[in-house]
Amino acid sequence: MRSRRAADYVVCLVLGGGCALYSTPAAAQPVPPAPHDEEAFDVMKELSRRGLHDIHDESWNLYGQYTFITSYKPPISAPYTNVNGSPNSLWPQAERGFTSTFTLFGGIRLWRGAEAYVVPELIAERAFSTLHGLGGSTENFELQKTGSEAPTLYRSRLFLQQTIGLGGGRIEKTSDPMQLAATVDSRRLVLTVGNFSALDIFDRNGVIGDLRQTFFNEAFMTHASWDFPASARGYTYGATAELYLGDWAVRIGRLAPPANPNDYPIDARLWKYYGDQIEIEHDHVLFKRPGAVRVLAYRNHENLGRFDDAIAAVDADPKKNAAACTSYNYGSGNFRAPDFCWVRRPQVKVGVGVNVEQSIGDGIGAFARAMYSDGRTEVDAFDSADRDFSAGVVAHGSLWQRPLDVTGVAFAATWISGAHARYMARGGIDAFTGDGRLDHAAPEELFEVFYSLNLLKALWLSGDYQFLAHPAYNADRGPEHVISGRFHAEF
Repeated sequence: MRSRRAADYVVCLVLGGGCALYSTPAAAQPVPPAPHDEEAFDVMKELSRRGLHDIHDESWNLYGQYTFITSYKPPISAPYTNVNGSPNSLWPQAERGFTSTFTLFGGIRLWRGAEAYVVPELIAERAFSTLHGLGGSTENFELQKTGSEAPTLYRSRLFLQQTIGLGGGRIEKTSDPMQLAATVDSRRLVLTVGNFSALDIFDRNGVIGDLRQTFFNEAFMTHASWDFPASARGYTYGATAELYLGDWAVRIGRLAPPANPNDYPIDARLWKYYGDQIEIEHDHVLFKRPGAVRVLAYRNHENLGRFDDAIAAVDADPKKNAAACTSYNYGSGNFRAPDFCWVRRPQVKVGVGVNVEQSIGDGIGAFARAMYSDGRTEVDAFDSADRDFSAGVVAHGSLWQRPLDVTGVAFAATWISGAHARYMARGGIDAFTGDGRLDHAAPEELFEVFYSLNLLKALWLSGDYQFLAHPAYNADRGPEHVISGRFHAEF
């Protein structure tokens, strides 16, 4: 904790403030902001139009957003719920949920190639079933692990970024949230250090863009089975390096995990517990259309429990059950179930995935993601999933004379490993899933369609429908239908 706060103070001194936004553990998922559309309204362009700001070579910028999402699910079919004191089922009754987020993105240039960013955020929420009962398909990507209906203010990001030119042609970076406009070398090294999200650096997808304008479900935010290090807020501390060489890019990073799985405090001892990430990207042109392929691999060294070890522990000694846990646990009252609390120790978790985006027509893009994680240990910081696949199509309204509208349709599926399924069949739970029994395991499958209507160049109203089969990998429960609406504003 001391090292983390010390890092905060150093960056805050450089920024000249911004450190007062510590608060109780609550936060939205770490959605990276999308570039602003040239036709949309924002304050920086208005200042530039009035001659008060150089929007092509910025020394500072400030952007903001507000998003409200409301969701409804009708009752679901559920022959059983929360068996034997296991608390993580999706509730069978009808439910309504919401999120409300307000975010500011501030950036300042410090010296040549150096930039600093601070991002405060305000959130309030109500989740379905207290955010339990779904593995890799949470219906609203903004939902947090420890939020409340009372608005909570916190600082999501505070980091330094240094760009080192290495030659090649010159390219223009536009003015956007968390990006100062500048002209940089096409060959360059970008170093980032501080408090940020892994999603700010890795696994971006230009077709999907910012989920505040496109899909609602978290399955399309990133790989569901990528267990990237993060606190309960979705952010972490660490350092990354990005090397851009024309059509190629390589990104590496070491990030700090939570002190306990899916908890808020971060363990900043990066020499002891850490998540190492590497991503290789290649941009291409296929049939005269731009696209990109990214391969992401991770290796986490964290204090985790293994599924098979937890089962073996309760089999060898029935007193080592979920209800008897006295160390960090997920609150199960099941006296027969295994639990990770008895078997946590330093473990290695690995996974590899691919991320593809491709333009397939004017204003139309397709995307796909797939990842395979080893599935031997509990989830440390993200979704309860060991494998995932998603694919879809996004179309922009330029095709029907509404250039700022956007619509899309997509499918996603997540799986759990055999060891994970055995653990849940015995009544085991993790941070999000566990009905107390699992007689028939099945992939969690999702279909989603949305339309986002632009108003006045800075406002978007969106409607969304989701169909989700086999919630929490349980073929005996569900399906779930979710109908949602969204109001989104940018400035």
